Amino acid sequence: MKSTFNAALYTATFSSQYEPGGYATLQTSSSSATSMNRNTGNMTQRDGIIKFENERIKTLQEERLHIQKKTFTKWMNSFFDQDLADGIKLLKLLEIISSEKLGKPNSGRMRVHKIENVNKSLAFLHTKVRLESIGAEDIVDGNPRLILGLIWTIILRFQIQEIEIDVDEENESSEKRSAKDALLLWCQRKTHGYAGVNITDFTSSWRSGLGFNALIHSHRPDLFEYNTIVNSKNSNLDNLNHAFDTAANELGIPSLLDAEDIDSARPDEKSILTYVASYYHTFARMKNEQKSGKRIANIVGQLMDADRKKIHYERLTTNLLSWIRQKTLELEQRNLPNSLEGIQRELMAFKEYRTIEKPPK
Repeated sequence: MKSTFNAALYTATFSSQYEPGGYATLQTSSSSATSMNRNTGNMTQRDGIIKFENERIKTLQEERLHIQKKTFTKWMNSFFDQDLADGIKLLKLLEIISSEKLGKPNSGRMRVHKIENVNKSLAFLHTKVRLESIGAEDIVDGNPRLILGLIWTIILRFQIQEIEIDVDEENESSEKRSAKDALLLWCQRKTHGYAGVNITDFTSSWRSGLGFNALIHSHRPDLFEYNTIVNSKNSNLDNLNHAFDTAANELGIPSLLDAEDIDSARPDEKSILTYVASYYHTFARMKNEQKSGKRIANIVGQLMDADRKKIHYERLTTNLLSWIRQKTLELEQRNLPNSLEGIQRELMAFKEYRTIEKPPK
């Protein structure tokens, strides 16, 4: 009986440690008073606020770093799916987006070969942009912050900086905006008049997802009914996913972002800039293709018109030659009369020939 009682007492006392949250509950219940007294003595209310703010800032920085890393990695993966450590992929990336030849990379596997390749890439970038605080060793060693900074510099130079928009859309000689300001102006023009859309920045303005849908619809209204999306009262995530899926499946724009990255308290500006720039370049390419198509159609139309005129000219020439042969034969065989009446008839016939029959030929 005694043994049974001791086992039950042991179980009741200690088994709760092995239940979910049991040990923490046990420890908390046994030391809560002591902990409260200690916190009251060692930490003022001001210290608590400062600690909370510091932790919040650190969390936001880590979240932003995570989103940028995911976005920039996806952007790079639209060209290749390997890391940058050996410098070969970085050289290939720069060749693709700059349309310039940077020379054959060193295929060696030693660290010195990798540094040589990265230095070649950085030397090329130095001719295009200003680079600071980054060396080949940082890339080879895989420093995440400096690599993300380098990738953002590449995106900014080759995807965003080259964007140029006229302030006056009707006057090409008017003041121009470039880079970020130009992209913002382009978005505002293309989404003007769309319900629920007011683009003023590259952060919170895109959170509802309607801005992306409006951009797509303004260029390809045949893909979906915009009013249906607005009236459906879908969530932000639903609107964002609809835009991302449509852009990827119908327009070939890679999904550089996840909906959760945009539908957050503080969306990352660089990530949204990168993704929206993909929209701009895609639609600009479509516009150029349409212009090229119209030019080709005009050239084909002109060639067909020239062929029609050629056929018409050949028909007229054939008729003219036939008429000349006929008239030549008639003139050679004519007999001039000796009477006054005969001469008058010939004069009348000649006048009719000269004023009526000959001019159309």
